Amino acid sequence: MAHRKLTFLMPARADIVFDAFHYHEWRCQWDSLVRRTSMESGAPCPSVGATTENLGAGALRALSMRTQFVSYDRPVLAAAAMVGRTFPFTQWAASMRHQGQGPHQSL
Repeated sequence: MAHRKLTFLMPARADIVFDAFHYHEWRCQWDSLVRRTSMESGAPCPSVGATTENLGAGALRALSMRTQFVSYDRPVLAAAAMVGRTFPFTQWAASMRHQGQGPHQSL
């Protein structure tokens, strides 16, 4: 499996960026790659062991992926792995670490 680390300077505190990305009700408001994200439990945000369903948008509309969270430590770290297989992926996993960079920025 290929590995890559990407770092982005965000114009908001780490807790705000974490919530904007991981609260599934908010994510569709800004993420142009998904048309719907939801927790199978109906909860507003993940927890360790929680499963999500993510449906693609735009050119990715035909794609969908179920993921299970293996780590969820708000507002520092979240990690998930794909459940089953979804074309074109045979396996997928990702983690996001959020770090404050002063009062109004984060990585």
